[in-house]
Amino acid sequence: MSELFQDLVVQMLIGISTGLILALVASGLTLIFGIMDVVNFAHGELFMLGAYMGWVFFTMTGSFWLGLAAAGLCVFVFGLIMQRSALRSLIGSDPLTTILATFGISLVLQTAAIWIWGPTVRRVGAALTGHIVVFHLQFPVYRFMVAVLSLAIIAGLWLFMHRGRFGLWIRATTQDRQMALAMGIPVPLVHTVVFGIGAAMAAISGYLYAPILGVDPTMGVNNILRAFIIVVVGGMGNLWGSVLAAVFIGVLEALAVIWVSPALAVIFSFAALIVTLLVRPTGLFVAVPR
Repeated sequence: MSELFQDLVVQMLIGISTGLILALVASGLTLIFGIMDVVNFAHGELFMLGAYMGWVFFTMTGSFWLGLAAAGLCVFVFGLIMQRSALRSLIGSDPLTTILATFGISLVLQTAAIWIWGPTVRRVGAALTGHIVVFHLQFPVYRFMVAVLSLAIIAGLWLFMHRGRFGLWIRATTQDRQMALAMGIPVPLVHTVVFGIGAAMAAISGYLYAPILGVDPTMGVNNILRAFIIVVVGGMGNLWGSVLAAVFIGVLEALAVIWVSPALAVIFSFAALIVTLLVRPTGLFVAVPR
């Protein structure tokens, strides 16, 4: 079996695992946009904040899983506060207003992270440290675990939205906000909780990424750019479209690394974004029922 084929298989596995981590970020981003019509430029800093919160609890307890739970819970609460205090009054405003507001919040959070934790890269130990042998090459078990866990969280979100009263409220608010209000659905509460859920998904993704790349104040910048690419390619507001797009972008960049440097591989993602905007501006993947 050729060495090139082995490299392709291993890089595809890396791309799928990375894509599913990014799918968590993109799913939270597309959920917020689908419900609130808010383009959240602070989403990358929520990703970064989750990694730091998880790192803090990991260093205190030594438990990866307590760090994961703390990351999601702390940033969920922070998201609730952020939506109620800064973004609630902007719902329905000009998109440029919300973009500028969330961009300002992102700068504040990034500066606060540098002030509190400094620019030093922090490390989080992986929950699993073994390797799987694939064609005589080693593939980290942690990446496999993260891929499965990310997919399970996204599937849990989908079930939450399609089962129970609150999921019905979310779908009703997505389809017609004014009609939902007329029917007695507490739309402001739905907005707040959905923003918190989206923030928690970004935080969990950031913490899961921490053992791979480390934790630093700028880690959300590059990943939020990729998340926006994923959301556009998958279709704004399309949950499963974002997942498919995330895997596609992850595999595309991973395969590109075989021929170009990792720094140049991101160019292929931007190429996919440009092609999508030219050929199918609503997204490459057919929308599925939400």
